[in-house]
Amino acid sequence: MEITSADYNYGSVEVLDDITTTFGEGTITALIGPNGSGKTTLLRVLAGLLEPTNGAVRYRGTDATRRIGYLPQQPAFRPGFTVLETLQFYSSLVGAGEADARKRLEQVGLEDAAERPVEALSGGMTRLVGIAQATIGDPPVIVLDEPASGLDPGMSKHVFEIATDLASAGTAVLLSSHDLELVDRTADEVLILDDGRVVRHGPPGSIRAELGVESLRAVYENSVAAEEGTVRVQGVSS
Repeated sequence: MEITSADYNYGSVEVLDDITTTFGEGTITALIGPNGSGKTTLLRVLAGLLEPTNGAVRYRGTDATRRIGYLPQQPAFRPGFTVLETLQFYSSLVGAGEADARKRLEQVGLEDAAERPVEALSGGMTRLVGIAQATIGDPPVIVLDEPASGLDPGMSKHVFEIATDLASAGTAVLLSSHDLELVDRTADEVLILDDGRVVRHGPPGSIRAELGVESLRAVYENSVAAEEGTVRVQGVSS
């Protein structure tokens, strides 16, 4: 998948400016950046939910019934249905059945919650159901917007382990996160956005070596403009 010379404007406000990059199969690419840097907008453009104002997004993977799976920042499901029924509905949209839905539950570790009503789930479990929904149909590209936001450390680690498993199976995983330590340990590529522009892009280790620093946090602090003398380290995607 690739995005070329892409801009995105909300009216007169430029949110993305000349974004060009590629995302390879079997890799995890993490987007990081401060509030308002354009992470969520970029993910929505990549997922096909927004058309870029200029430029293009091209899918260059294998043919698939569902090319791109997407987890929004705040997943929500229709109440009155169980977890399994919810995933069966999404599976039916791509011609799959109950076996596929159960496979997705096992993939995220929620098989014991199959009969639980979706409205009774915790925030973390709702995100896991959202990830399961995003993987239905085995899309070659999966876009996850803040999949670990607001989760406890153990659940956040579990989410990143799922992303690693997906990439190991050949999926291109694109995600946004403000957990720089988990990103540093997990991501194959890091794309740092600031003010709608890509200011760094590459393997975390290569970027650290280039800047002569020991952590992704230090990379971030060297790459993102300070605001009134304070570096904006923990931004929520926008």
